[in-house]
Amino acid sequence: MRKIKQAKRKQKPQLIHWRLYVVVAFVCLLFTSLIGRAAYIQILEPEKLRHESDMRSLRTTSREVQRGLITDRNGEMLAISVPVKAVYADPKVVNDKNGFADMRLWQALADVLHEPEDKILKRVQDHPKRRFTYLKRQVTPAVADYIKKLKLPGIYLKAESRRYYPTSEIIAQLIGITNIDDVGIEGIENTYNDWLTGTPSKQKVRKSRDGHVVERLDMVQEGESPNDLVLSIDQRIQQLAYREIKRVTEINKATSASIVVIDVNTGEVLAMANTPSYNPNSRDHLQSYRMRNRALTDAYEPGSTIKPFAVAAALEAGTINKNQIFKTSPGRIRIGGKIVRDGRNYGDLSLGEVLVHSSNVGMTQIALSMPVQELLGYYQAMGLGNYSGINLAGESTGLLHDRRRWSEFERATLSFGYALTVTPLQIARMYAMLGGKGILYPSSILKLKKKPEGVQVISPEVAQHVMEMLIGVTEPGGTATKAHIEGYPVAGKTGTARKAVAGGYGEDYVAMFAGVAPVHNPRLAIAVVVNEPKGDKYYGGDVAGPAFAKVMSGALQMLNVEPITSKEKVRLVSHVKRTE
Repeated sequence: MRKIKQAKRKQKPQLIHWRLYVVVAFVCLLFTSLIGRAAYIQILEPEKLRHESDMRSLRTTSREVQRGLITDRNGEMLAISVPVKAVYADPKVVNDKNGFADMRLWQALADVLHEPEDKILKRVQDHPKRRFTYLKRQVTPAVADYIKKLKLPGIYLKAESRRYYPTSEIIAQLIGITNIDDVGIEGIENTYNDWLTGTPSKQKVRKSRDGHVVERLDMVQEGESPNDLVLSIDQRIQQLAYREIKRVTEINKATSASIVVIDVNTGEVLAMANTPSYNPNSRDHLQSYRMRNRALTDAYEPGSTIKPFAVAAALEAGTINKNQIFKTSPGRIRIGGKIVRDGRNYGDLSLGEVLVHSSNVGMTQIALSMPVQELLGYYQAMGLGNYSGINLAGESTGLLHDRRRWSEFERATLSFGYALTVTPLQIARMYAMLGGKGILYPSSILKLKKKPEGVQVISPEVAQHVMEMLIGVTEPGGTATKAHIEGYPVAGKTGTARKAVAGGYGEDYVAMFAGVAPVHNPRLAIAVVVNEPKGDKYYGGDVAGPAFAKVMSGALQMLNVEPITSKEKVRLVSHVKRTE
């Protein structure tokens, strides 16, 4: 019993001092190490970890800005930017998250993007370590929403904008287009690209692991808002002008046609249209020849449309007078071994009748009455061989020769539109100068806030007299009765020029009509050029005259220009006859 009781006795544990010391020492060493490491990180070398942290969380974001609007003078939209999305992939994420597990999703993606499935897969599978590749640019918001619902890992959407042109082909060459990165590459979009674009603002932010912004830090770059552009174009007149030259082009099976409408009092271009045109909203089958703004890039020999300015130059120089009679019988004249002919023998003609009947013989006498350099000087002052001031890329100055020696035949041809070339814009601008009392204004494609300063090229009296002489061109007996407008007396001139080919002139023609209306209160100048009309009719009065009449009549009514009364017209015509 004693032994059993002794076995049950509890013994007190004995403290082992050296173990305690080891544990305490280890704990102290651990805390000392932690404190030392913390001090080292926080005090001695904190930048490295800060840098590592910033690399993972700091990002620079930019606020995208849409391109500025382009409107006509009345606020009608000609070019706007619409929000779209770009679809892109992160191949590394796609592969890391087993994005190819369900190939039905990739088929759906390919279908909605209208791209072959193997083409899309190739972009992602061939470069598994790449972090970015575009799958499709400028998709619609509806397509973007559908792609979101697919929830494909590694497939993302990025905001961007696309240019849209509400007027489509009506003003395509003038407005131009932008490329897929929204940078202007043609027309006004190109010329005023910097003005329309602006710059995005950039801000430094801190993002969480899932990509959400948790802190906005500072502004890296202040952006500039894009600017809108207000053109001088009147969309109502532009639409009318395009419709008419398109009709003329189709009826006459012409290669191309151009029309320019200018405000006589300011030099503003109210319409500029060309055929053939194109749809800038559809880029699949763009053809370069359709994109050319022929009204300012293509130059032609002007034919008889230049005759009023040769007459104006001679009157201004004083080498002829307004009451002079010109003997044109027998309807031809030999100059330097070559013959200049009229359509028929007109006999003795007054100065006004020389223009009404478009007599080359009479014009030859006028041209030879003055030194050739003086005639060329007037032509140049009137805008030939110079830029118009419209400030658009691709503008041609035409061709105005400057040489010392001229044969008499070459001098004669200068007066009826050969041996020089002009653009449709230049011709319209010259007729606007006649309507503007002899003042030549720089052409403007932007809406002006105030009237610009012009240059007095010829006296107001000479300009008015030449305009009055041109009334007869569209009246019975003139060469362009189809350009007559009831209620709006027209001062205009036809032009029919053969096209130059190697070694001379071919069988193709350029038909033109240019004029100012109304004569008693000039408001608009219009030039119509039809290139290579086919068929029996190729004269300017038959081909270009009707288009001029419809556009001029419609435009004057749109601008609320009051027509002339019958009594006023009789008074005007009788005054013209007395001055001839």
